[in-house]
Amino acid sequence: MMKKISKEDMNRFIQSLLSDYTVYAPVNIDGIFSFKPITNFQGIDLNYQNSKKPPKEIFFPQSETMFEYEKGKVTSAEKVSRKRILLGIRPCDAKANLLLDNVFAGEDYQDVYYINKRENTIIIGLGCRRPLSTCFCTSFGGSPFSRDGLDILLIDIGNKYIVDVVTDKGKEILTDKFTEASEEEVKLAEKIKRETEKRIKSEVKIEGVKEKLDTMFESPFWDKLSERCLGCAVCSYLCPTCHCFDIADEAKDSQGRRIRNWDSCMFPLFTLQTSGHNPRPTDKERMRQRVMHKFNYFIENYKRAACIGCGRCILNCPVNIDIRKVLKEILTN
Repeated sequence: MMKKISKEDMNRFIQSLLSDYTVYAPVNIDGIFSFKPITNFQGIDLNYQNSKKPPKEIFFPQSETMFEYEKGKVTSAEKVSRKRILLGIRPCDAKANLLLDNVFAGEDYQDVYYINKRENTIIIGLGCRRPLSTCFCTSFGGSPFSRDGLDILLIDIGNKYIVDVVTDKGKEILTDKFTEASEEEVKLAEKIKRETEKRIKSEVKIEGVKEKLDTMFESPFWDKLSERCLGCAVCSYLCPTCHCFDIADEAKDSQGRRIRNWDSCMFPLFTLQTSGHNPRPTDKERMRQRVMHKFNYFIENYKRAACIGCGRCILNCPVNIDIRKVLKEILTN
């Protein structure tokens, strides 16, 4: 279903959502975009390329209370008290959520904290008209205008949006401000899609990477690759598909809480055992784990790579480790 809405009416529509939903949208804070709950449409900035932190934290928060207790009474924090709207997410990040579903909402394990947030959230995506030179979403079957993982996709055509209604959840929130898109407007949106996809020049070959990695566990390649790594973990903290976490208890007297925090396989403490033994003692083993997990183990378990080509790890690595070059070197190793 293809609808349209003017940008002025879109602002009014967003404002109307706030009475019934908690709305998360891209906000510019000191030049850094991130997804925050808003109180009015004026706090939103949809003129952005992508957020620095991925919006996976809307479903898998960086720090999350799992339950609290006091004098033997336990109160779970799994329920979502109010329905939510995630507005303005890029298609690559929406696809990342589908990958995380395999981990947190799969057949073998269901994480109630994650699932409740997912089920109570309507996702409105915003097509990406200005991909960066580090973007390579098309290498993983994605597109700047992919509908995967979205309830609604917005396509900016100037003074209005073409509104591609993907699911019934998306259809439920439409108002009379949304009208039928004309044939000419739909054609313009299709033209924008084609022209934008042509601007993505980075191409990463993924076929054969898993099979190559099957034979490379003891390869000296990992020594060379890890020489530059600082172990800062920015690559995993800003990755929309990374999902390592740590669980800690905070207690005082007869009350306390259990919290879950993002962690990273790039940190030495992540695998440090109580005995003092660490099976991944150096950057070599930790770098190997990161690459193997994304392009070997995840494929083995879920039949797809744990990467969506957003380029955050390339943009933010302080020593310029480029995952595109890493994959190319693996295939030629």
